Parts: sequence; C-alpha cells; structure tokens
Amino acid sequence: MKKKTKTKKPKEKEFTVIVLAIIFDPRRRKILIGKRENDPYVKELSWVFPGGRLMHKETEEKTIKRKVKEETGLEVENLGTVFSRIFPEKKDFFLIYNLCELISGSEKTGGDIKELKWVNPDELQSYFTTSLDPKLKEYISNLK
Repeated sequence: MKKKTKTKKPKEKEFTVIVLAIIFDPRRRKILIGKRENDPYVKELSWVFPGGRLMHKETEEKTIKRKVKEETGLEVENLGTVFSRIFPEKKDFFLIYNLCELISGSEKTGGDIKELKWVNPDELQSYFTTSLDPKLKEYISNLK
C-alpha cells in the first residue's frame, strides 16, 4: 500500500487581465496607437494599444469594443486574439492582444488616452517606451 503524500498548493498570484486592440485600418495600412500620461501602474508607459482591464462579468469582446469606443471614439470589429504574454514591466499584468479592424466612427480621445496617432507597423518600436515582444512585433510588421 502506497503512502499518501500531501501536496502543497502553490501560492496563488492574481493577474490583472488587460485586453488590447491592435486597430488596423486596411485602407491606410496603419495601426492606431494612443498616448497615455502619468500611468499609475507603469511609470514608463507612454504610447499604447487602446484597451483596458477585463472586468469580472464582461466578455473579452465586450471589453474591447467598450474600451476602444471610450478611448478613441471608434467602432471596431474584433478579428481575434493574436498574442498574449505577461507584461515584463509589471509581472502581474497578463496582456491579450486582439487584431481589430476599423469599422466606423470619428476619432476622439477619451479615458486615459490624451492623443491618437496612426502609424506604419514598422514605426511602432520608435513610439513604445515599454517592451514590445519580438514575436508580436513581427506579426504586426506583416500586416502592411
């Protein structure tokens, strides 16, 4: 008869799930980014993909559409998740990147976004002051 060994439960660390929209305009072949200032969680954060925290009883789809509308004034179609990772600058943030296509609306900053800018996929690295994963960067570069 085997002796039962008691397995210790690993310490649980909660993650904040952040859903982000890589908004691609197929006509212009550009991606929309927004500028944040004085982020309370990541001091060095400046230019970002629109998005935000996934709320408890809200789907990823609903969060993306709500946050994009709030921060940019635009309507988007979520084409699906393209990448996810733990954010190196804040290890309790789990980021989920979704490719979104511009549908309609007029650009208008809101929420934490103070400025909007359409950039070529190859230009992203020059705007971001936080890490941009090489695999994600490669994926975005192929959108052009």
